[in-house]
Amino acid sequence: MQDLQYIELETRPNPTAAVIWLHGLGASGHDFEPVVPELGLPDDAAVRFIFPHAPNLPVTVNGGMTMPAWYDIKAMDIDRSVDIDQLMNSAQAVGKLIDREIERGIPPENIVIAGFSQGGAVAYEIGLTYPKRLAGIVALSTYFATEKTVQPSEANAGIPISIYHGTRDPMVPEVLGKRSAETLKQMGYEPTYMTFPMEHSVCLEEVQDIGKFIRKYALR
Repeated sequence: MQDLQYIELETRPNPTAAVIWLHGLGASGHDFEPVVPELGLPDDAAVRFIFPHAPNLPVTVNGGMTMPAWYDIKAMDIDRSVDIDQLMNSAQAVGKLIDREIERGIPPENIVIAGFSQGGAVAYEIGLTYPKRLAGIVALSTYFATEKTVQPSEANAGIPISIYHGTRDPMVPEVLGKRSAETLKQMGYEPTYMTFPMEHSVCLEEVQDIGKFIRKYALR
């Protein structure tokens, strides 16, 4: 996969932390730009936000239509048949973005990986497997697509994970969010799990809690 194109936003000069935020199927890096002011970060917090654009891929469940996608979804059954190789390629491409932030002076333990829906599945994979300790994983309205194949790194054995899901989500049913949390607990992680009375979207209360997560784990 070619290097990802992305949008970059800095809250202040000389960032000391970074958040790499992955959008969902059919969207773009612009999708989550508007949440930055709503996170409630301190005025003096210097954070670099990276919003990558997924490559254009044909998506089987959408009639083979080509659209921004981190990987192909072959079936929308509850177990989600997806193209694991494409997902892994996307995770590796996000890993390059993490490498780049470290090269630019951001300590890996100050880098948060966030993802919505498809982006969340990629965030789980790269966040759990990256060879250097990261600040945390934020998983929004998503599922753990690589739970059977993931090879976690020792560096991120205790990585903080915050999972958010809508109780009325028709696209990614909440049972998949719960399953992700239970699987992670069985693997030895201690994820937090929050729900909101919404569909496949985000809400202000959720965004504000993500801001608290960033303050706690990336702004140390």
